[in-house]
Amino acid sequence: MEEVLRGGAPLAQSQAAGEAEAAGGRVLDRVREPADLKQLERHELHQLAHELRDYIVDVVASKGGHLGASLGVVELTVALHRVLELPRDRLVWDTGHQAYVHKVLTGRKEALWTIRQYGGISGFLKRDESPYDAFGAGHASTAISAALGMATARDLAGEDYRVVAVVGDGALTGGLAYEALNNAGQARRPMLVVLNDNGMSIGPNVGAIAHYLTRVSTSRHLRKMHEDVLALVRKLPAFGEPMEELARRLENALRDIFVPGALFQALGFKYYGPVDGHDLDLLLDLLPKLLERRRPTLLHVRTRKGKGLPPAERDHESFHGVAPFDKVTGKALEPATPGPPAFTKVFGEALVEAGARWPKLVAITAAMPSGTGLAAFHARYPERCFDVGIAEAHAVCFAAGLACEGMRPVVAIYSTFLQRAYDQIVHDVALQRLPVVFAVDRAGLVGADGPTHHGALDLAYLRCVPGMVVSAPWTGNELRDLLWTALHHEAGPFAIRYPRACVPAGFDPSRPPQVLPVGRWEVLQDGEELALLAVGAMVPVALAARERLARVGVRAAVVNCRFVKPLDGELLEQLRQRFDRIVTLEEGTRCGGFGDAVVHELVARGLEPRGLLCLGLPDRFVLHGSRDELLREVGLTPDSVAERVRAWLDG
Repeated sequence: MEEVLRGGAPLAQSQAAGEAEAAGGRVLDRVREPADLKQLERHELHQLAHELRDYIVDVVASKGGHLGASLGVVELTVALHRVLELPRDRLVWDTGHQAYVHKVLTGRKEALWTIRQYGGISGFLKRDESPYDAFGAGHASTAISAALGMATARDLAGEDYRVVAVVGDGALTGGLAYEALNNAGQARRPMLVVLNDNGMSIGPNVGAIAHYLTRVSTSRHLRKMHEDVLALVRKLPAFGEPMEELARRLENALRDIFVPGALFQALGFKYYGPVDGHDLDLLLDLLPKLLERRRPTLLHVRTRKGKGLPPAERDHESFHGVAPFDKVTGKALEPATPGPPAFTKVFGEALVEAGARWPKLVAITAAMPSGTGLAAFHARYPERCFDVGIAEAHAVCFAAGLACEGMRPVVAIYSTFLQRAYDQIVHDVALQRLPVVFAVDRAGLVGADGPTHHGALDLAYLRCVPGMVVSAPWTGNELRDLLWTALHHEAGPFAIRYPRACVPAGFDPSRPPQVLPVGRWEVLQDGEELALLAVGAMVPVALAARERLARVGVRAAVVNCRFVKPLDGELLEQLRQRFDRIVTLEEGTRCGGFGDAVVHELVARGLEPRGLLCLGLPDRFVLHGSRDELLREVGLTPDSVAERVRAWLDG
């Protein structure tokens, strides 16, 4: 095994690949499914790895997508697909950011040009997209749990297929991964976990585990000591079987001490590594041996995120997920045009402003400092900004502890990821009436990332939490107002949800933020025939739909329902008395959402919930595409809203 771990000759591999390519014909064109890799010679596999990198760069440079992680696992993916018997064996990927090569090798090469586009293939793993996608995933840290479930099902059924989970090192900042490692080590079922360690999730990994893996991978002194001691053990004179047994036990004991994988071994896994994840020959020789082991095994591979594309190697974070770009320079093909800032940017700048006003304000993110707009706050107040890794439940409970001691925590997490901390929201924050502010980014439809990332449920799952204030701004100014209002609110948790979109025109950052009366709505336009009650991003849609309805003689009032909880019951009662028809609009699920809240409030006030049309996201998972395409699909554009209202009135 030691000979295998030391690896081969990368220069010779590169030369062999170059010679094969020069001989003519793309190996990639001969690969339609994993079984085709078994027919290739070693030098052709090296050529295939080279061609895969070029192909993925070409596609993502043209269409956009998750690039860096997939470039980093080319050799690992080729080796796994060569060695495993897919789809009989089960290959489970964590999140899917690293699975573009897998998609190409499993019959989706041409379809990759449609990735993340409306009607095209998903950017993540989907069981109903391919039999080779053993488990669907868009959130991190799930692969080991799923793989253990598959291994257990295999053993209960008396079958003998192999199960492999490929886990990014960023996933090890999430507690679910350790729950699974602990259980898998105790269960002792044969399975292989491949730890793909590139030092990054989206941004640089944080925490003790990241430092541990770095120390494991970079300690030359530790590895040299390990090699020297093992060499000494092997030189001991062997006087029969007792001495051989002593030498074996001593070698194993020293391996446990000096091989930097004690954490995983303590959890019950046999640890191998770290090894060079770009050494294809090494992986091809090593993986079959590890797959023969009849116990939980972990292979630690070191890879380079963005490998093969210099701009991506230099800037890991920017090239994690990209818009179309020039593959030579790395620059975006369509530079951003001047216009209103994104809600996320407005929030980030408002938080910096609030940090000066509230010295006890602290900001918390779960591995998304740039994505949630906290980079500016961290630059100004580094000691008051905390990135806890991919650990949303910990982030919320951590915030609860801070709030207990008089700090004012603001937790900035995407809507879809905040779902992972629901127990902490309820048990640790709301039950104790702690003034934690939740900045719920990416609320509503997010676009190309699809159903695993849409923020469709937050209005419903937050609205039912006792004591929770749930709000949604429709302008940049109102977002700043709601942040100020939340920081003045000390009676319990306060959520502000906003979309992945730019604020409407008219944003004035010089306008001082205002404290709004909690639970009060705002009538933006009056009307006569009906009232449009809109939440957050649906307010501009309602205003535009009002204009279209006016052209056909329908005069509608538009109400900015910036508080979903508590509702403005008094204004709602007045509107009910004035209008026979009321329409609710929300970019969230209709099940348990704002429309249901309006119905409940009307009934509670003894008013008939008649003449009510509730528009929102349907009771299904919406697929991927651009945000505009998806809003058209679900009927939440100005034209579709106006058309549906007209049909309802005529009916």
